[in-house]
Amino acid sequence: MSTSPPRTTRRGQDGPPLLVPAASFAGLTIAGAVIGGSGPRPDSTPDAVLAYATANPTTAALGAVLLFGSAFPLVVYAATAVTRYRRLGVTAPGPLMGFAGAVMAAVAIVLSALFAWTSVQVAGLGDSAIAKLLSQLWFATGAFGFAAPIGLLVLGLAVPAVLLRFLPAWLAWAGTVIGVLAVLSTFGILTSALYPLIPIGRFGAVLFLLAVAVLLPRTVRDARRPAVS
Repeated sequence: MSTSPPRTTRRGQDGPPLLVPAASFAGLTIAGAVIGGSGPRPDSTPDAVLAYATANPTTAALGAVLLFGSAFPLVVYAATAVTRYRRLGVTAPGPLMGFAGAVMAAVAIVLSALFAWTSVQVAGLGDSAIAKLLSQLWFATGAFGFAAPIGLLVLGLAVPAVLLRFLPAWLAWAGTVIGVLAVLSTFGILTSALYPLIPIGRFGAVLFLLAVAVLLPRTVRDARRPAVS
């Protein structure tokens, strides 16, 4: 009588289809950005920040929930993509560095969401200085703290695709550019002139991850097809 373990299919170990966490992350990110679009800016006065938190508690809390929720599909996406890259023969550390970037980005947006939620809870104290402090922490973690690490994820997926050519060249190179710009948004800490790099990195990464979810081959055989070279 055979005692060998039952066979399992390789495809069953790939994790969920990449499009599922990619679409979830994109939807939550865009919805959160739309809802938070009317919120305070880094240069808003303390009184303006307090007035917004006091007048819009439900909107601010909903934005925090969406932001918090977007962290989970991001990590699922990164873990699944790294597994797929390994299946495609990528042994370089790039995808693992990308996964580390995804975890850092997820932690940053969780913190950003918690700062936003806390700002709503303490608005009743009427302290504009506390409101401004929480607003700055919300922005810092959700802007620099998120854009730069997700740039590392994008680079970790784009650069191997450039070298091994299992994604369309235009997508791999676009991802490389988006990843570099996102990482450079780190220097927005020094000057607001670089603030435009933050949405480029944030929403450029969303588009890149969606495109990868659709076009990334599942097997080495698929990767060798001329259509994705």
